[in-house]
Amino acid sequence: TLGIPTIVILPEHKRASSGPKTKGISLFTVHVRRGAPDVQDPMWNSHSKLNCISACIQAKKAGADEGLMLDPNGFVATCNSVNFFAVRGGELWVPTRKYQMHGITRQRTLDLAKKAGIPTRELDFTLTEVYSADECFVTGTFAGQIPVVEVDGRIIGNGERGPIVARLQELYANDVDQESQKGRRLERFSTDIPPIRRVKNA
Repeated sequence: TLGIPTIVILPEHKRASSGPKTKGISLFTVHVRRGAPDVQDPMWNSHSKLNCISACIQAKKAGADEGLMLDPNGFVATCNSVNFFAVRGGELWVPTRKYQMHGITRQRTLDLAKKAGIPTRELDFTLTEVYSADECFVTGTFAGQIPVVEVDGRIIGNGERGPIVARLQELYANDVDQESQKGRRLERFSTDIPPIRRVKNA
């Protein structure tokens, strides 16, 4: 079909619950893996994310808030809708970018951590290292930084929000406030639509 494309935008407005930011959430490691780029590029933020939907359903059926997904080699990759972090020995661990979305909030959290002098590492790590982590948390556009207090029925740390994620929440909130005070930067976009070229049948 040739013609001007139809674009439908459905805005949604809701307030984030403050409860999970302090109480935390639980994760369940799902059987669905994050695929390689030749199967489905994990950097695409598309509606065709059947693997993430399946992971979400499995996690919910298991009684968890979010699904933790592994990469094809069995290392921790990401969650079904947010990025995953772990804290071990005062260091901030984050899975490599090979099998996950390169989240804006993920990168901003890393930048703020480095600026605050928190050691950060992007590396492959296993579920065993997650289970014995001092802290875990997830990041997302809507969520910000949310503590993870339980993974696969195992309590992480002392089962409460840890000092590193609490510090990062504070840094991130201040950073958002500073950016908001700058106001919107309006850009000029062309509204000219090029004429449609009709293709004659041969």
